[in-house]
Amino acid sequence: MDAELFPRDRTELAPGAVHVPDWLDAGEQRELLEACREWARPPAGLRTVVTPGGGTMTARQVCLGWHWYPYAYARAVVDGDGAPVKPFPAWLGELGRRAVHDALGPESATAPGTTAAYDIALINFYDGDARMGMHRDADERSEAPVVSLSLGDTCVFRFGNTETRARPYRDVELRSGDLFVFGGPSRLAYHGVPRVLPGTAPARLGLTGRLNITLRVSGLR
Repeated sequence: MDAELFPRDRTELAPGAVHVPDWLDAGEQRELLEACREWARPPAGLRTVVTPGGGTMTARQVCLGWHWYPYAYARAVVDGDGAPVKPFPAWLGELGRRAVHDALGPESATAPGTTAAYDIALINFYDGDARMGMHRDADERSEAPVVSLSLGDTCVFRFGNTETRARPYRDVELRSGDLFVFGGPSRLAYHGVPRVLPGTAPARLGLTGRLNITLRVSGLR
């Protein structure tokens, strides 16, 4: 939404899990969108992910730094065109560290894993019918917080607990420019996207659908 009657507040959904509305301004959103469009081009471009059981993820994905496939990492698109994964840019790592600082505070610099550099980006594109089931980001060897940035259409983001995909969980709207960070006791919480709200992207952004840019520290060599 381009104009708010009341500003949306920073919200801690669980210990270490923080939603920061409107973290990226309009110019930053456009710059990140243009970068995503370049990353999505082949080789090692946007692909459909197929799970070991033969299921197909409805959100399409491109990776930077390390290529994620269910449920491991590689240096090439082993479940796609076989090309080397695109490099992870240093500026994106700096953006991730700034996001953690702004969401979790200065004390986050001393939290487990935060001395390591961000080196993975998973970029998911959702059209109006795409969803993401409840899952945990558990394939990394680092405890550093996960950084999630939203562009385009608003989604319903479901943030749960560390034990089960079922309740208790909380739903929050993530809009274009929003930041969500989860680390510490919430690092391995289940989360997902049950719904995207088509047509809610800022008109001036020039994006139909939703992009989610997730930054992680691999802990891999």
